[in-house]
Amino acid sequence: MSNFRRTLSRVARGGAAGVLAAFSSLAVAELVAGLVRPAAGPVTVVGGAVIDRTPAPVKDFAIRTFGENDKVVLQLGILAVLVLFAVALGVLALYHRRAGAAGVLLFGIVGAVAALGRPDSTGIGDALPSIVGAVAGAFALYVLAGKAVPDRAREAEAGRDGDGRWNRRGFLAAAGVTAAAAASAGALGRYFTGRRGEGAVASRANLVLPAPMSPAPAVPAGVQLKVAGISPFTTPNRDFYRVDTALSVPKVDAGTWRLRIHGRGVPRPRTYGLDELLARPLIERDITLTCVSNEVGGPYIGTARWLGVPLAGLLREAGVRPPSEGGAADQLVARSVDGMTLGSPVEDVMDGRDAMLVVGMNGEPLPFDHGFPVRMLVPGLYGYVSACKWITDIELTTFDAYDPYWVKRKWARRAPIKTQARIDTPKPFARPDAGTVTIAGVAWAQHRGITRVEVRIDDGPWEQADLAPQASVDTWRQWSRPWRATPGGHTITVRATDGTGQVQTEQRARTIPDGASGRHSVFVTVP
Repeated sequence: MSNFRRTLSRVARGGAAGVLAAFSSLAVAELVAGLVRPAAGPVTVVGGAVIDRTPAPVKDFAIRTFGENDKVVLQLGILAVLVLFAVALGVLALYHRRAGAAGVLLFGIVGAVAALGRPDSTGIGDALPSIVGAVAGAFALYVLAGKAVPDRAREAEAGRDGDGRWNRRGFLAAAGVTAAAAASAGALGRYFTGRRGEGAVASRANLVLPAPMSPAPAVPAGVQLKVAGISPFTTPNRDFYRVDTALSVPKVDAGTWRLRIHGRGVPRPRTYGLDELLARPLIERDITLTCVSNEVGGPYIGTARWLGVPLAGLLREAGVRPPSEGGAADQLVARSVDGMTLGSPVEDVMDGRDAMLVVGMNGEPLPFDHGFPVRMLVPGLYGYVSACKWITDIELTTFDAYDPYWVKRKWARRAPIKTQARIDTPKPFARPDAGTVTIAGVAWAQHRGITRVEVRIDDGPWEQADLAPQASVDTWRQWSRPWRATPGGHTITVRATDGTGQVQTEQRARTIPDGASGRHSVFVTVP
């Protein structure tokens, strides 16, 4: 056998041994995580650490590029890097078995450190999945590497000088056993993880939402225009955007969930269970939510009918006063079960708007993706400063004393939603027929409302669009404008005016640090 073929054969054997060892490590780690705490799995904790340390512009790029699949892309990227390192360690193990095994153990230490450093870490137990998985992977690599190299003593006895003969049958047998054991461990891990979430799933399925004391005002007739391609006024739960940092969606049991209200200027700290919140007078409102990562014309916006407990009332019962009444705190920090922190201005939460702790969405308990059992919502503020999912703690403090998660990453402390309009139809690069074409879309300026929408074709004059009735100042508003389309390429641009008389700016700005601005336009070609 030539040296090249011998080297190639070793790399193939080493790579296979390394990948199998990595598979074993992850499978055993998943099994231990299923028994201890699913959120402590190495891919989840390392992925979370990567997200936390990723610069804000890179996160923004990931959301723009991959949308709601950004977490899947991250996890696949982590696995791809892991495979490359596994191949390298496998090849190393053919020459230095102990060094290769030590490399696997090093990865376990990295995972353990990441687990202990997570905001939602529950202690040393979170390090167990990474450590136990690494030990299993190191042992597997040590054994497989031993089967994948020539038996030097036997070759010397036969008078050969390392001609590349190796225990093929023994390696394949060991590889088969390793793969089967790893697959079994992984399956058991998924089973135990599923079992741990069954209580939360059952608690949601059995939850009966009470009728609101203050039902949502009747939606005016005509809020939904009869135009093909326009967004529905109410966004179905399955289509509602999801943007957050949770690689693994928390499954919280409603029966054990608790919310604590405490902090600066809170003379009467309180703790509530879900039953206590549901026993209070509930309000129901149609409110449009917008993500700060929404580019001009972007999809990260939706309207739902929310059911919840007025947040200002809970705060006043705890003795909280807004700064305008001499209160000591100007920031409300909400914490989720996964350690995420969001900061909201106390003044905005208590100024009379329908800020609430949400328990229902479009007539059903909150979906897990959207914060079951309880999330926070403050109309008029971007989600990163107002819409904490899986909320479990509210602390009153000041903006000077504490920077929440996104503020530490250079996003703005205060983030009122900017006035925006979007063209839903025709779509970019559409080819409508000549003649009358309906241009339509939505406009929003939550808590200020929309009073005017105008459309411009190419460099022509601004022409007023027809507005659908406005459900409330906290919801988006549909609009339409007929256009006499003529052959050629055309640019359609839209702008909105909010309830304060402020016209949407044409100055372009990216999403960082406080939301995108500019006017949405689409280019179409009329044949």
